[in-house]
Amino acid sequence: MIISASYKTDIPAFYGDWFLNRLAAGFCRMVNPYGGQLHDIDLSPDAVDGFVFWTRNPGPFRGALSEVDRRGFPFVIQVTVTDYPRALDAATIDADSAVELIKALARDHGPAGVVWRYDPIVISDLTPAAWHEKNFARLAEALRGAVDECVISFMQPYRKTRRNLDAAARDHGFAWQDPQDDDKQALLVTLAAIAADHGIAVTLCGQPDLIVDGVGEARCIDADRLARVAGRPLAGTAKPHRKTCRCDASRDIGDYDSCPHGCAHCYAVQSRDRAKRRFAAHDPTGEFLAPRDRSINEEPIIAGAAEPAG
Repeated sequence: MIISASYKTDIPAFYGDWFLNRLAAGFCRMVNPYGGQLHDIDLSPDAVDGFVFWTRNPGPFRGALSEVDRRGFPFVIQVTVTDYPRALDAATIDADSAVELIKALARDHGPAGVVWRYDPIVISDLTPAAWHEKNFARLAEALRGAVDECVISFMQPYRKTRRNLDAAARDHGFAWQDPQDDDKQALLVTLAAIAADHGIAVTLCGQPDLIVDGVGEARCIDADRLARVAGRPLAGTAKPHRKTCRCDASRDIGDYDSCPHGCAHCYAVQSRDRAKRRFAAHDPTGEFLAPRDRSINEEPIIAGAAEPAG
């Protein structure tokens, strides 16, 4: 079994102590966001083939990664670096720091274990297509030799995403757009060519209808990449969590509405205030990542489409 930690929240940035405590205990518990069922997740070496981590800030988690490595678990860490304006990303670390952390992770654990994510692509007055071309080129140049893959996706205007983007647009005086597919594909062609010049392959997450020459379909949960890290075969089974996904089978141990980063385009958070309250109530010694106290969870958690988080 591959453990995803987590496309629902940023465990490396905010919940590293909890993760290490659960790893030592050999299990964690989670709530199914669709039906509320409780699940025990076995985290023992006999049960776990490897981990896939998702984050915008791996810095607080470097010690935890060393512990994961010491225990013999292979892992891949996906680091989202977009360098968006603060109107879109309220509290993520600056891009230069994120790039240096990716380079350090590649040195410490090998480049196969690190994937750069440039997603979701948000087209707005602040970040038009031309802005993305220049921004992506600068980041790709900085990451040359540290990563071999960049996962991209375009923002999908789910209900929560649209509500949060509209609020940010009102507060900061900009407009956002969901471009036509041919405009998205034109930008993809350009970004793929830029990445290729720096030895980086572009893959597209969960949007196969937009695939163009030079761009592959992403497997964010990738048993083959984990096998390269481990130096041995893994029993990866293609079991996507949505129809447009190419991921191998995994169990995610995160929780929606628990990441306080405050990204306006996030599909996994109904509101930053709610996420901050849940984070403040988090118990790093608890079995569950997020509190189950209904005084904290005033609304039922409504899971959006299970798109990888960034």
